[in-house]
Amino acid sequence: MGRPDDTRNIGMTFDNIYMEYYQRCFLFAKSYLHDEMLSKDIASEAMITLWTTMKTGEVKNIRAFLMTVVKNQALNHLRNEHLQMEARESILADELYELDFRIASLGSSDPNQLFSEEITDIVNRTLNGLPEKTRKAFMMSRYENKSVKEIAEALDVSVKGADYHISKALQQLRKNLKDYLYTLLFF
Repeated sequence: MGRPDDTRNIGMTFDNIYMEYYQRCFLFAKSYLHDEMLSKDIASEAMITLWTTMKTGEVKNIRAFLMTVVKNQALNHLRNEHLQMEARESILADELYELDFRIASLGSSDPNQLFSEEITDIVNRTLNGLPEKTRKAFMMSRYENKSVKEIAEALDVSVKGADYHISKALQQLRKNLKDYLYTLLFF
């Protein structure tokens, strides 16, 4: 192969130029990028750029032209990679700060105190919003520990009727406390 830095190479066929310079372009890119596929892409793009520029007659030195194209493309890639890494570091720093805040907040919280008042308020509002027999049936069942039979007798309804009212109250409480049910399982 001849010296790549003289102008006689301008008269070479593109196939010959490709055979002589592609591997050099690839190795030059790979030495900085450390990525084989990306380096192949950049070497190929440099060849395409050479091909389109050779048609205009602006190429005086093929080797210098190709190395400049490869250098510029590799620099662009490395700069973009650097910016992406800085952005990731910034995002990670924000996420780390937020995580530290959540850890400190959780560490200093008392779950019983946090949910107790809120849950009590939701239960009271739910019970007050129920029909009278349903509310009474639930309260006798849960707060007075009465059996379904005792509740039925006190409310003058059938056992099935008393069971229905208790179930209806529980269903409404589950609905209104749905956001707290998972938390309540641990307490």
